[in-house]
Amino acid sequence: MIRLERVTKVFPDGTEAIREATFEVEQGEVCVLLGPSGCGKTTTMRVINRLIPITSGKIYIDGVDNSSIDEDELRRNIGYAIQDIGLFPHMTVRQNIETVPVLKGWPKAEREKRVEELLELMRMDPGEFMNRYPSELSGGQRQRVGVARSLGADPQILLMDEPFGAIDPITRIELQDEFLKIQRKIKKTIIFVTHDIYEAIKMGDKIALMNEGRLVQYDTPANLLYRPKNEFVEKFVGTDRALKGLQLIRVKEFMWGSPPTVKTDEPAEAARERMKREGINQMVVISEEGKFLGWVEWADLEKGEMVGEIMKPSSDVATVDAVLNEALSIMLSTRRNSLAIVNGDNGLEGVLSFDAIQKALSEIAQRGESE
Repeated sequence: MIRLERVTKVFPDGTEAIREATFEVEQGEVCVLLGPSGCGKTTTMRVINRLIPITSGKIYIDGVDNSSIDEDELRRNIGYAIQDIGLFPHMTVRQNIETVPVLKGWPKAEREKRVEELLELMRMDPGEFMNRYPSELSGGQRQRVGVARSLGADPQILLMDEPFGAIDPITRIELQDEFLKIQRKIKKTIIFVTHDIYEAIKMGDKIALMNEGRLVQYDTPANLLYRPKNEFVEKFVGTDRALKGLQLIRVKEFMWGSPPTVKTDEPAEAARERMKREGINQMVVISEEGKFLGWVEWADLEKGEMVGEIMKPSSDVATVDAVLNEALSIMLSTRRNSLAIVNGDNGLEGVLSFDAIQKALSEIAQRGESE
């Protein structure tokens, strides 16, 4: 979707902001540009939509050299959200969100429908907020409108420059969680700039860690933590990663994505045979639509003829974006050695086990012993 090939940017004063950066972001991925102040992460983001011209190298959007695309057309097809939001104070929420659709000539009815869709996506009642001005909104509400505006024309690519950095910590966490839920629905390709490693690992599918204009390591959050490429990465991640590892790694990186499942109308004997065959002592119970319902355990299989008669219903779940320490806390409180991982509609995405968490801790420990 987005590919940078040996991209370099040298400013007129001789500052080399980007030094031959090469990486690729797949469609639907969130790529976080991370690093200390002045490392080149914001410049790297801005060259993608040509807000800043590159000195050398190539940038491809869906296989097309971005220098061959008309600048205005390129920018109108890429959403852009920044830290200080930049809402137009003299425009209503509706007018702000439909800025790009107006520039692209969308019919009025289509624009209004899109504004309503986006406000609902941001969990803001269109009837209540559409005609308000930015000064009438809280900081968190303005930030939501800023994200909605960046999605106004339904771009496939979204550039976000520390979008949650100027608000209080509690609201920031809420917006991060809300945005991750939204991303699971819209599946945009996102470049996300931050200097906060906690935010980077929470938000990113991949992380591009930069230093002095160079791309130091481009990897998954787990690999950045467990397999730092060099001393700079180790120091940036922190020497206490063995302690904070479970706070930095998301469930999806260690969960079992295809666990054995059974439905309520299946015979208990069939569940027994499968457990025996696969060497397990429990199975996830799901509905016909794939929604998580609970668990059936080996010890209970003699108590009924059908799975539905002996299953143990459960509402204790986590999402793929939860971090491991949150999931572990739920498991300890429920005294289960496995936790169902679900999406926003309670559809089963996988299972996280104590063994998987032990594996995460083991990797941290092994890395620490090798230093």
